Amino acid sequence: MSAELCPMSHTPVCPVGGSPQGLSPARSWQPIRGVSRAGNAVILAAMLSNIRIVLVGTTHPGNIGATARAMKNMCLEALWLVQPRQFPHAEATARATGADDLLTRAVVCETLDRALRGCRLVVGSSARMRSVEWPVLDPRTCAAMLYAEASLDSVALVFGRESSGLTNEELGRCNYLVHIPTNDAYSSLNLAAAVQVLVYEIYLASRTDTETCEPVPREVAGAEALQGFLEHLNQAMLDLDFANPRQSKKLQQRLRRLFLRARPDRDELNILRGILSAAQGRKSMRRE
Repeated sequence: MSAELCPMSHTPVCPVGGSPQGLSPARSWQPIRGVSRAGNAVILAAMLSNIRIVLVGTTHPGNIGATARAMKNMCLEALWLVQPRQFPHAEATARATGADDLLTRAVVCETLDRALRGCRLVVGSSARMRSVEWPVLDPRTCAAMLYAEASLDSVALVFGRESSGLTNEELGRCNYLVHIPTNDAYSSLNLAAAVQVLVYEIYLASRTDTETCEPVPREVAGAEALQGFLEHLNQAMLDLDFANPRQSKKLQQRLRRLFLRARPDRDELNILRGILSAAQGRKSMRRE
């Protein structure tokens, strides 16, 4: 595998989308015996390449460029954009200041679900606490979790619009929220500045002694599989006359939080969907 030097750190950077080899899903990454120091550095860089920075509905193209610059400073390269108002744009390129290669490779999506496809862990950035209780991480804990889980598959850190952040529906796609503590008297944080804080923490986590990392959890279902199950659950509640999800947003949110927190694997989801399908089938037979 060829590698180039990462700016600021002199750490080899793997191409975006690379998958680290020889990693055990049962524990956090540790240097692989028999592999050179440079080889281990390449594997660590591959883990960083599994971390997606997702910007949703970005209004100002300059913020996209500034985000690319912040990412490249910290050896992150996977930039995903969901319905940006203006992109590509000359201001984005100008603000990238040498990180325009990240803009060229950025993936533009129509939906957040598409940007999260294949991600085992999703963390959303929120400047304010919402009415429904969400598990909230501090930046350092968030970074350590994202970096550790990137040893297995893609993970995503999601940022919302400059003016309004992420909607409740978009937050509902996230396993956790991350909140950056700021001055209570002046808490406004520019989008690119928020990205810089969090990607710095991720870079710091990558340089921390691996023995201090938390164990990597077991395999879990990806974001799209979990979303499919939740849609099935809502439909089953309608079919079984248990509740009307269209009139009970709070019920939907509580159930979503339950399963996002539990993080079931694919086999567990298949079992649950089988139970729902069986119950729906019996209800249909009774009606006939």
